Amino acid sequence: MRKRILAVGRFWGILGTALLLSTAAFAQEAKSGKLRVTVSPKQAYTFVDGNAIGPGNRTVKLALGTHHLVVGNYGYKFFEQDVSVDSDKTVPINVDLQSAGSEVSGPRGRIQIEVGTLRAGDAAVLLNGKKPEYFVGHVDEFNHNILLHQELVVPPGTHQVTVTRYGKEYWSGPVTVAANQRVILDISNGKQKIKDWPRGTSQLAAAIPRFTAGTASATIAVAPVGGSVSANPPNIDCNQNTLLAWTSGETIDADMSGMSPVPTTGEKTISPRQTTTYQLTATGPGGVTKPSATVEVNTVVQSSLSASPAEIRYRRIGDKVIEQGSATLNWSSSNSDARNLTSFGAVPASGTQSVSPAPTQTSNGSVEEEVKYTLTATNVCGGSEVKTAAVRINGSIEPIPAVLLKSIFYPTDYPDKHNPELGLLSSQRQALTILAAGFTKYLEYDPGAKLSLVAHTDPRGGPQYNSSLSLRRAELTKQFLVSQGVAQEKIETSSEAANVLDEQSVAQLEAQSPDPLPADRAAQKSSTLFAYQRRVDIVLTPTNAESVRFYPAAASDFPILWQRPKPARNAVEQNQ
Repeated sequence: MRKRILAVGRFWGILGTALLLSTAAFAQEAKSGKLRVTVSPKQAYTFVDGNAIGPGNRTVKLALGTHHLVVGNYGYKFFEQDVSVDSDKTVPINVDLQSAGSEVSGPRGRIQIEVGTLRAGDAAVLLNGKKPEYFVGHVDEFNHNILLHQELVVPPGTHQVTVTRYGKEYWSGPVTVAANQRVILDISNGKQKIKDWPRGTSQLAAAIPRFTAGTASATIAVAPVGGSVSANPPNIDCNQNTLLAWTSGETIDADMSGMSPVPTTGEKTISPRQTTTYQLTATGPGGVTKPSATVEVNTVVQSSLSASPAEIRYRRIGDKVIEQGSATLNWSSSNSDARNLTSFGAVPASGTQSVSPAPTQTSNGSVEEEVKYTLTATNVCGGSEVKTAAVRINGSIEPIPAVLLKSIFYPTDYPDKHNPELGLLSSQRQALTILAAGFTKYLEYDPGAKLSLVAHTDPRGGPQYNSSLSLRRAELTKQFLVSQGVAQEKIETSSEAANVLDEQSVAQLEAQSPDPLPADRAAQKSSTLFAYQRRVDIVLTPTNAESVRFYPAAASDFPILWQRPKPARNAVEQNQ
């Protein structure tokens, strides 16, 4: 049974192998076409899809589709074209390369390539790159050092040599060549020998053509790669532009630090944010050159900020600012693209701004504070500078001035029409003096305030008499206030003659008075009522605060004020 199972297994294995072979054969029979390339010069080399094919005229079998063809010979302008290959057809391409490039001067060295046991005579030799554009010749052009020379002449330096054909690299690596030296490279083992090369300074001392071929000789002189980089201007401020320009010769590929890759020659407007060195790496068959240019970027921000004047006055009475000085901030900034000024946010590069700082203090008293303003200027290159200016505030915060409002009392029948200046006794003058001083200060708080004087008499006398008497009392009171510095236009007068104060009202006032009448006087109610009624009430507008009507019982001239009959003139004069 086991042998039978093994036999069955072998059968299916043989069958599977047959199927795989059949599938592989089918794949190999995929349709293809041909490309026939005819070249001039006859040493020109064909590349298809980046793979080295061989020198001279060639017929190449290719899969159907589009292929990229390059035909090159050093010292000539390379031919490059996409070619479509159809089934069972041969596509002919005739390539006649045109010579290009000037003769090559020294110094120079030589690379001689030997293949050893390898069959690589038609392999392409690429210098310093692996694209077809780096092709300089094939091995059979560089392996001879007898009478008829076959030589690869290169600029001194280290060159990356690649030997390849049909997508296979026979050898790849660096070869360092000095001036007037010959380096013999055996690609079968990678060994290198260095020998003197006198021809470099004797027979080849002058400039030589890039490509020279004879019956059994060939000289290919590879031109060195050159290049330069410049920046105009080389020194800039942050956010300024400079024009970076570069040129290179004999170059296949060019890279610029920070911008790779770049055209082999070109220019670009740039705005670096820090000092930057731009290095061009230009690569060609003749080697690599790395010129550079440095753009110096000034990242330093320069700013100024000042305040004028540096000290201002401030005065507040109650909730009203009476005086608030102002200062002007002046600033400027260079090499900055953003500026921020305390309390104002973003500002232009230069300018002025008026400020009226207020103190943080809220309590009454003298004010001495310093307010600082800060300008912060920055740029995108990392530069920054901070400048500060201070404004000193000197002044005061004061309470609302007290206006001591007391009704003014007059003796009986004063002032009379013969003596309109008599009747304002000493104690009442003192009360008005205090009122005038307080009101003058109060006007700083409220310039629109006024005093309203409302004069009264007791009921004795007729209406006309009492009206004239009350007006004289109002006028005398006004004139005294004016003498104490109160402007006339701040005082209004009126008369109510006999007033409505009755005994009950007087009793209430007496009960509240800090200096009540002596008991013997208070007991004389009608006289006391008359004494209270001979007065001028004072009202502060627009607050409508009214004067208190407490009788001045503690005043030394109280008896004259209070007495019911009209006092003698000399008594009034002595107490005025």
